Amino acid sequence: MNVQILIDSIVRQVTVLIAQLATSGGIRAPLAHIANQVFVELANELTSQGISRKVSADMFGMALRAYIRKLRRLGEGRTDQGRTLWQAVLGFVREQPMVTRARLLERFERDGELEVSAILHDLVDSGLVFCSGAGKHAVYRAVDDQEIAQMSRLSGDEGLDELIWALVFRAGAVSLDELASQLSRPESALEGPIERLLTTGRVRRLDDGKLHAQEFLIPMGSVVGWEAAVFDHFQSVVQTICQRLQAASSLAPERPYVGGSTYTFDVWPGHPLEADVKAQLDTIRQSCGQLRKRVTEHNDAHGVPTQYEQITTYVGQSSIERESTENRGSDDDA
Repeated sequence: MNVQILIDSIVRQVTVLIAQLATSGGIRAPLAHIANQVFVELANELTSQGISRKVSADMFGMALRAYIRKLRRLGEGRTDQGRTLWQAVLGFVREQPMVTRARLLERFERDGELEVSAILHDLVDSGLVFCSGAGKHAVYRAVDDQEIAQMSRLSGDEGLDELIWALVFRAGAVSLDELASQLSRPESALEGPIERLLTTGRVRRLDDGKLHAQEFLIPMGSVVGWEAAVFDHFQSVVQTICQRLQAASSLAPERPYVGGSTYTFDVWPGHPLEADVKAQLDTIRQSCGQLRKRVTEHNDAHGVPTQYEQITTYVGQSSIERESTENRGSDDDA
């Protein structure tokens, strides 16, 4: 198998998804940070898998020194060790009633003007900082908690509760600062949604302060929470593929209940099996929904042990109009 071709193909498909999300509903979401975010998170994931920095640098086609320098620039700031440059700049702006661009560049001169300018641009785009003026005479002011809450209401920040719910559920247990990091939002902006999730019982706080959710469910047809559903679908697919790859490269016994299957059917109006093919998604949804209900009822009646196994079944279906009259069909099992 040519892994490079597979990686390139998957990247193309992910960019298609990102482009669709960035332009859905007529919005134009900022994408300037995407390349840096991908680099940092991919580098961190390689490290978590035990890959040395030297090997990682080689995989990126970079010299070790250049690789480390880029990670430092995008990750931990040089001026404030132990914090990312993004966190350090935001923290400094919050400490002042107002601060000029010239002062910020002076404060973080060791990090470089280009890097600091990019961070300021991102903070303004994300609504965490206000800017007035231009160039080195520009003045910045941090948005306070009340303004953040007000802007969330004005911008129709619907679906945030459900997205947090999905993140908490998939994480098993997660702290407030970890959530804030994943969502690139200050902790104060998450307190309202989390309080609502706690009040409704969708999320509960553990003894160690972390958040936990026993279940996650977005009703079919919901106009709010589709972002959380998209995230949950995508994460489930990635998790399944990763588990299959890990099993293929280890000596662990194969688990027949982990994997995926893709079935493609060519039908047309009047085809004797058209209705059966198109009804599959609804049929599987009903079957899985009934099974989940039975499992939940049993767990509620008998409790859940400290250690348990979470089985995730993902089902998706799409329809593509084709012009070819050639009859094709394929079954791919993984």
